[in-house]
Amino acid sequence: MKNLLRLFAALLFSATLLNAGATTTLEAPDTLIKRVSLDVLNTARNDKAIHSGDRARIMALVEATFLPIIDFERMTTLAVGRYWRQATPEQRTQLTKQFRDLLIHTYAGALTQVKDQKLQFRPLRASPDATNVVVYSRVLQGGGREPIELNYRLVKLPTQWKIYDINVMGAWLVQTYKGSFATEIGKSGIDGLIATLAEKNSALEKADQKK
Repeated sequence: MKNLLRLFAALLFSATLLNAGATTTLEAPDTLIKRVSLDVLNTARNDKAIHSGDRARIMALVEATFLPIIDFERMTTLAVGRYWRQATPEQRTQLTKQFRDLLIHTYAGALTQVKDQKLQFRPLRASPDATNVVVYSRVLQGGGREPIELNYRLVKLPTQWKIYDINVMGAWLVQTYKGSFATEIGKSGIDGLIATLAEKNSALEKADQKK
């Protein structure tokens, strides 16, 4: 599951390219996903530093391109579920930060996996005034391997559409984390979840420094 999540992340890391040429008209969600996904495939294929596993280059690219296209607060709210209402403002800030950092560390190695993948997109079926849509796509891997279903939930914000959930082969990211978050909160409370996430992020940071 983690490898599949990393693969889909590699298709998103060029997302802020849309901001460079932003206009007053919002880019359609399916157009956004298609354009930035193709951009990142081309970038990853031609970046030797990424292929060599240059962590500084990879992390810089992740932070410059991945963060602005994801609505981390909405994603965290949904993953924490009913416990979000019980969290203090400071706890909400820490939950969002630690969850964001966990996703960044988890996906940082994704770009090195991009090789000869191709993308297929299904036509967007949504009304013109929709504010919440799902964009459906498939990753064609070649070599006789099965395609990977890759779908995105996006919400319309005042300045752009943002992704707040991703489905990889039938598993929604938010739902996947929601169960483990609820279990941890049930055992040690919201502060316990924050501490667990912080510990995981610290371990991942140390592992990155050794590479």
